Amino acid sequence: MNEVPREAEPTTEQDMEDRQADLAEYAPPSFEEIVGETHTAAELDPNAEPVLTVENLRMYFPIKTPLMRRTVAHVQAVDGVSFQLPKGGSLGLVGESGCGKSTTGQLITRLYEPTGGSMMFEGKDLAQLKEKELKPLRREIQMIFQDPYSSLNPRHTVGAIVGEPMRVHNVVPKNQVLKRVQELLEVVGLNPEHYNRYPNEFSGGQRQRIGIARALALQPKVMVADEPVSALDVSIQAQVVNLLQDLQKEFDIAFLFIAHDLAVVRHFCPEVAVMYLGKIIEIGDRESIYANAHHPYTQALLSAVPDIKQAATGGRRERIRLTGEVPSPIDPPSGCRFRTRCPLAQEICARHEPPLLQIGKRHKVACHFPGRLGEHPREPLTARLLGVDAQGQPDPGASPVNDLVEQPGYADTWFDLDAKTIGRA
Repeated sequence: MNEVPREAEPTTEQDMEDRQADLAEYAPPSFEEIVGETHTAAELDPNAEPVLTVENLRMYFPIKTPLMRRTVAHVQAVDGVSFQLPKGGSLGLVGESGCGKSTTGQLITRLYEPTGGSMMFEGKDLAQLKEKELKPLRREIQMIFQDPYSSLNPRHTVGAIVGEPMRVHNVVPKNQVLKRVQELLEVVGLNPEHYNRYPNEFSGGQRQRIGIARALALQPKVMVADEPVSALDVSIQAQVVNLLQDLQKEFDIAFLFIAHDLAVVRHFCPEVAVMYLGKIIEIGDRESIYANAHHPYTQALLSAVPDIKQAATGGRRERIRLTGEVPSPIDPPSGCRFRTRCPLAQEICARHEPPLLQIGKRHKVACHFPGRLGEHPREPLTARLLGVDAQGQPDPGASPVNDLVEQPGYADTWFDLDAKTIGRA
């Protein structure tokens, strides 16, 4: 019996290069390649006015005893988050599970009442409004949920699901609701004649489109997309992200885009915020975060992104592996919350929480030792700004600086890490 001839092992350097080229050619297309066939990455408008300004937002969930119902501790799910969402733009919120991304989105839509902080939208603080005052503003801020299966009522038809917000808010006459529902279904790429079908008759991608149509029904100005494509395969992800881009341009919607997939965020969001244990530890434009990250956690997060073509050609970048467990949000570490897993941690990290310091025109980082990968300083760069020495002890000779830190947006001045001076726009 003749054996099937086996491919000869590469013996020369040229053979190795040819083999790697073949592997790269036959590797499945990445998300960037699929989505890039029809849509370019979203661009940043630096002059856009903020439609939503979040400052020092906090959400502590109480832990109560079973019998007496006394509060014995709090889960600090969100602790001091500040950012601005530009009008018609998009901000990506990334981080590992449990860091507070989804809770932040639910606070903005007021599914939770925040423990503290402010959320300014059109001159009103969403955090302080009562239920009656919130109702008209709920039309302006909508949410796309993560799971397209559980977020739709299986007992209602698509027409009832998409039409319900319009009936509640009386945005169109009752005799025109069906017509508007069919228009929305067509806008999101579904057959308008399928309004009388039930969710179980649609695929996962189609169900997510139904959820998008429901969120779009009230023509919101802000949309919170909580992992909108995580339950879909790559090709369907690209279709849904392209759809969201088209809707954003057509209706001038601002997106808070919450996701694990950094490739999706990179395409859809010109600005990205990285969260860790309830806090934003780095925020900036796309280039600053993906090509010039200065926080060790952001660098570790980016190193974990899989790249099929790099793996096929043997050019996979070195993975940064963090040691230790993620601390509990019930009792977070003192000072920097990342210090228990950080390879750069020193004494000052345990004594002082690093400020979210602006280090570029559109780049902030919360780290005592910020720097490019492999170029982190040995001495804490924030010590003199905080009025302490390298060990975190009070330093009478230092002059604390307060106007460069803890602002929701970006200032015209920042701390230049390379020159160790104040930079200006």
